[in-house]
Amino acid sequence: MRQNKIFSLLGIAMRGHNLVSGEVQTLEAVKKGSARLVIVAEDASHNTAKLFTDKCRYYNVPVIYFGTKESLGHAIGRELRSSVGVCDAGLADSMIGLIKEQQKEWKGTVEGEDGGKHGED
Repeated sequence: MRQNKIFSLLGIAMRGHNLVSGEVQTLEAVKKGSARLVIVAEDASHNTAKLFTDKCRYYNVPVIYFGTKESLGHAIGRELRSSVGVCDAGLADSMIGLIKEQQKEWKGTVEGEDGGKHGED
């Protein structure tokens, strides 16, 4: 149920021009400071996951490992997406809250602004 809400929020962010997608655009948003949250697909390559883990930690941006490339792309009306960057602070906070509530029910992780993992693995 919460997964659907998160995907819905991604769609809202996309329609409101508060979301970037794809590795290049997401990485650029992280470096510029416009990304408030990065979501990386759980089936993204190890290199992609490491890239965003390292960059988000360095630039102090929360990163969530959530969904699949297919589900992230579908949520925003695009093809497969390994990563998306949410650029609206309110939407980012809502998504983080929903995922933290659900962490006990699924195997996701949230890397916080302090660089540590929160919740169960």
